[in-house]
Amino acid sequence: MRRSSVAVNVGGVEIGGVNPIVVQSMTNTDTSDVAATVAQAKALAEAGSELVRVTVNDEAAAQAVPEIVERLLDEGTSVPIIGDFHYNGHLLLTKFPECAKALAKYRINPGNVGSKHRDSNFQKIVKVAIEYATPVRIGVNWGSLDQRLLTELMDANAARSDPKDARVVLLDAMVESATRSAHLAEETGLRHDMIVLSAKISEVPDLVEVYRMLASEDDYALHLGLTEAGMGVKGIVATTAGITPLLIDGIGDTIRVSLTPEPGGDR
Repeated sequence: MRRSSVAVNVGGVEIGGVNPIVVQSMTNTDTSDVAATVAQAKALAEAGSELVRVTVNDEAAAQAVPEIVERLLDEGTSVPIIGDFHYNGHLLLTKFPECAKALAKYRINPGNVGSKHRDSNFQKIVKVAIEYATPVRIGVNWGSLDQRLLTELMDANAARSDPKDARVVLLDAMVESATRSAHLAEETGLRHDMIVLSAKISEVPDLVEVYRMLASEDDYALHLGLTEAGMGVKGIVATTAGITPLLIDGIGDTIRVSLTPEPGGDR
């Protein structure tokens, strides 16, 4: 039986609820190269990607986003474009409102934007999302987990009479980071049905466990993916091994296979 989740509308594509699992992908171009990014986004959409994510890592990328979206529409490709932000997303989204308006969803990593209670950088992005009625994915990654939170939980664990294994505390911290950030987003004014969560890690057993934990916490739509899956067949097998048990359990509303591109390989 599929887990009950709240549906999130991403540029006309519904994630979660009773909707089919949504397949998405990500470009690996320099986003400021409009022609290359449009070509790759179009190719991904034609291959079956229902959502396409682009990195928005600097001012040139932010300025390119509206033109990318416009060109795709002009060429008959209406795939929603998602912006992937790290470190400076709060600055780029406030400085370039046309970029903020053009994107169908923002991806925020609370580990490198800040996730302490009422963190101003995180809230700035959330306020932009509220202004433009844009959903967000709060994407926790084990490699960039908020160290303040991890230290807090590790210290609390060390004080227990029966301390947990460090690996379990790491998974607890990932779930806590995602849910704390989601609740902060709602406290800031973002609607519950505008939030998607993810908690990515590179080991298959850990991926299955952390998503089962996350799924039991709330009814947010969940984005599945194994980070650092690797190249080629190895990456495909690892991702399949991680995602399949979750889908069988009814957990997951959208998926992305994150492969390291082989030199000269086809996307």
